[in-house]
Amino acid sequence: MEICTFIEPQNGASYDEQLAFALATEQLGFHGFFRSDHFLAFEGDGLPGPSDTWVVLAGLARDTSRIRLGTLVSAATFRHPSVLAIQVANIDAMSGGRIELGLGAGWNDKEHRAYGIPFPARRFGILEEQLAIVTGLWGTPAGETFDFAGGHYVLDAAPALPRTTQERIPLIVGGGGPTRTPALAAAYATEYNYFWFDASKDPAARFAQVGDAAEAIGRARDTLRYSLVLSLGASEMPLDEITRRLDAAHAAGADRVYLQFLDHRDLDYLERVATLL
Repeated sequence: MEICTFIEPQNGASYDEQLAFALATEQLGFHGFFRSDHFLAFEGDGLPGPSDTWVVLAGLARDTSRIRLGTLVSAATFRHPSVLAIQVANIDAMSGGRIELGLGAGWNDKEHRAYGIPFPARRFGILEEQLAIVTGLWGTPAGETFDFAGGHYVLDAAPALPRTTQERIPLIVGGGGPTRTPALAAAYATEYNYFWFDASKDPAARFAQVGDAAEAIGRARDTLRYSLVLSLGASEMPLDEITRRLDAAHAAGADRVYLQFLDHRDLDYLERVATLL
């Protein structure tokens, strides 16, 4: 089971602080470094201010050498899908083929109001079209163009460039919805992710829903990777409790776990958690 780190830089993180955490993630043996994609602090004063996820990941692509890099998750409301596909493909090349894209519908209306970003009441249709466009652009054979006509986006003979460095950039779709999220993950994703807030919930049941949705469209359930986010909380979680939760995640069928660190400046704690790898 792969173990990745996951931080929340919208609460205030300079590039150098994020780089320090990513380098420690790499040196300590974790599989990857992932970050949220938000512009408004959820707690504290947010200083020194927000950072754009894909600008930061572009820097980390050049400043790291081994770990996977990606988002949990980018909001479909933040970027046009064609531009996003180009950005991620660029960073894929910059990283030598280590980038991953997590994409979701977006949920924080306050954040959108603060920055004047449209926040439609119905967003799953936007997300579905974005997933279709991103995967369509990346999957178009060399020398061919990509067309798309949807209710939200229309593409006419898009060149489908640049080519991706990876044969297929991993695409993560997450959420706890019982029908639409499993269907989108089954249709477009390489990985389904579930944020395991409540230890009483059964993530195996969520994984089964997504697997069933895959089989319903003729896709083998084991062609999807299944992952969990485990928050380590606002204060340090004891290592034996982390071990217990990792064991439970493995038993539930998780292929990957993202450990959410709410204090990205506490590299000593990161180092202690790494002893569990």
